[in-house]
Amino acid sequence: MPTSPSDPSSFGPPADASSGPLADPLFDPLFDLAVIGAGPAGLAAAVTAADLGLRCVLLDGGQGTGGQYYRHPAPGLGAARPDRLHHHWSAYTGLADRLAAHERAGRAAFRGGHQVWALERTGDGFAAHVTRGPESTDRATVRSRSVLLATGAYERQLPFPGWTLPGVVTAGGAQAMLKAGLVLPGRRIVVAGSGPLLLAAASSLVTAGAEVPAVVEATAYLGYARRPGVLAGVPGKLVEGAGHGGALLRHGVRLRPRSAVVEAHGTDRVTGVTVARLDARWRPLPGTERRIDCDALAVGHGLLPQIDLATELGARTRTGPDGAVALAVDARLRTSVPGLWSAGETNGVGGADLALAEGELAAYAVAGALPEAGTLRRRSRLRAFAELMAAAHRPGPGWTGWLRPDTDVCRCEEVPVAAIREAVDDLGAGDPRTVKLLTRAGMGWCQGRMCGPAVACLAGSAPGSASGGPGPDRRPLGCPVPLSQLAAGPSPESPAS
Repeated sequence: MPTSPSDPSSFGPPADASSGPLADPLFDPLFDLAVIGAGPAGLAAAVTAADLGLRCVLLDGGQGTGGQYYRHPAPGLGAARPDRLHHHWSAYTGLADRLAAHERAGRAAFRGGHQVWALERTGDGFAAHVTRGPESTDRATVRSRSVLLATGAYERQLPFPGWTLPGVVTAGGAQAMLKAGLVLPGRRIVVAGSGPLLLAAASSLVTAGAEVPAVVEATAYLGYARRPGVLAGVPGKLVEGAGHGGALLRHGVRLRPRSAVVEAHGTDRVTGVTVARLDARWRPLPGTERRIDCDALAVGHGLLPQIDLATELGARTRTGPDGAVALAVDARLRTSVPGLWSAGETNGVGGADLALAEGELAAYAVAGALPEAGTLRRRSRLRAFAELMAAAHRPGPGWTGWLRPDTDVCRCEEVPVAAIREAVDDLGAGDPRTVKLLTRAGMGWCQGRMCGPAVACLAGSAPGSASGGPGPDRRPLGCPVPLSQLAAGPSPESPAS
């Protein structure tokens, strides 16, 4: 677990703290701070950094701020009450208003549609190489003295027969469809997997009018009871959980603990799922199978930190209680790379409240200023809860018992279980990287983000790790980049692009 700061003295001025009068960030060739990711952590960091007098640029691949958590409908959809799709919507609107004020005053710049595909150390700080999408030939480089990584997380998927059918989406994907497009993935939706996101997703879906016949949770929530002191320190989380539970109870949604969807049925689209009870190691118990009819399935097994940009620079990592690889940071949220900070899910998945606190604290650290003691204490309590949550929902190794030889593990390259087991059992592959070389599992568009944990398990590595080796995969490209952009020559220095 990352060091939890206990007093403001650990936030003394960093050795490379910038000083001097503010310049208009739209024309200054070198920002004091580049924040990558405009979700809760990045937005809080950028606004706080600008408050403290740093010239700051906020970069995100999406066109607007908010990230995945505060994803909201486009103005053209005419949503009258976007706040009904979120908890603490006022926290987002307050930060967005403050960012807009800083932009008008020339103290900060938000660059939407700018996805960072590589982060490079330079003599005076960092160069963030950005792309504007696969159809664009335009690219640029944003230079800064320091970088704060707030790139969030992506969903962990464990395959099962039928998981590639139309109508099977991730739990977060179902929420994204509702928040951004005001649409549902189906009318009768089974929600399955493990982790607190399931309750939030199911609550959102039933409130929006969907029928949810069951929430299928692979754990039993008993892991939370092992540390009552941690739970007592985050009463807001208990209230939030009770709110989700109340919504499900009012709509007659059944919670099925210690169970999993072990198969999805259908031809052109999912028409039903088979649910089975699990033992303590997540092995399906024979004779407990039951079919549930549905036209959509929202499934996910928690989240994995998105840390590619930092690990490519050699940043030190840690393995969390759920097996997920996160960045290791000190009390001031610094990574092991000088000048590189990290906030939110990149340090271990813990939710929006923790991300907001860490974003603010990281900005104070970059500026060499002292944060409020209350924010330090809040971060410490929320980080402890995040560790408890990760331990409670750690995937069990027995989930591979619901696979069949013809079940695709790598969806991009259509690599089945049989090919991976052949690589391990017959060809001697002992780690995911070797499996990738022999089978192409993980070489598709997602670069192993969807199949990485499953391949690691089948290769005999840690079940939650994306790489399964001594550290996470290192990728020179943080996202798909067209060859036309790479061939365009040196990218211009364009903080105002």
